[in-house]
Amino acid sequence: MPLVYVNGALVAEENATVSVFDHGLVVGDGVFETILLHDGRPFALSRHLARLERSVRGMGIAPVPSEDVARAVAAVVDTAEFAVGRIRITITSGAGPLGSGRGTDPPTLVVAADPFESFDEPASVAVVPWPRNEHSALVGLKTTSYAENAVALERAHGSGADEAIFGNTAGMLCEGTGSNVFVVVDGKLLTPPPSSGPLQGVTRALVLEKHGGVERDVPLATFASGRFDEAFLTSTLRGVQPIGTIDGKKVATADGPETRQAAAVYASLLADEIDP
Repeated sequence: MPLVYVNGALVAEENATVSVFDHGLVVGDGVFETILLHDGRPFALSRHLARLERSVRGMGIAPVPSEDVARAVAAVVDTAEFAVGRIRITITSGAGPLGSGRGTDPPTLVVAADPFESFDEPASVAVVPWPRNEHSALVGLKTTSYAENAVALERAHGSGADEAIFGNTAGMLCEGTGSNVFVVVDGKLLTPPPSSGPLQGVTRALVLEKHGGVERDVPLATFASGRFDEAFLTSTLRGVQPIGTIDGKKVATADGPETRQAAAVYASLLADEIDP
């Protein structure tokens, strides 16, 4: 395993520790980014660092300069013995009291990396009954408060699916636990807008910018019933992944032309442009 960066030092995995009073542990008071390590280099690093900065600002955590984070990422990558993997950046508000109020310690910065297996098969998804709150204070921020995702994903796994899909309180399609959703309805490629509550993923943005698509509300019932032409997930680790089943039912077109074209555009970015 590569070394881990913890608050200014590179240490072995077994020595990578933070305080038990760290607010990221105590109350989930932190933010993070997951970055694809592709051919030994971080993909779309600038976009991830920009979103990390927005999340830090949105949480009101003391800022950590992006150049410091970038140096930490480079230091960890230099110790990795694999060319494909994931890099995880975590920033918390630092050590604090055993409650919601923050302390006065500086933020905690951790960067780690590990290999991962790519998603080669179409996704099987399960629609969960718990809605995302599109009016939450955390909308648009990639925070470490992931308990809702953990519970939803466990339910999906229990039904044989590998991703859970949320609607929002208005009954509209929102997002997966770690992915964005695209659907083709009446020949138009659609993805839920920010107002519906999804995290604006980096891969989502690349698909919209480089391939096309429209941000528009999609009723959750339309998605759950399969009343669409095709559908796919996007995320840092999934890339562009067709959806094969929803709640155990096969999707009519599991890998349609829009999905294939979006996947081809994404693959060309990986091959030709490491920081698009």
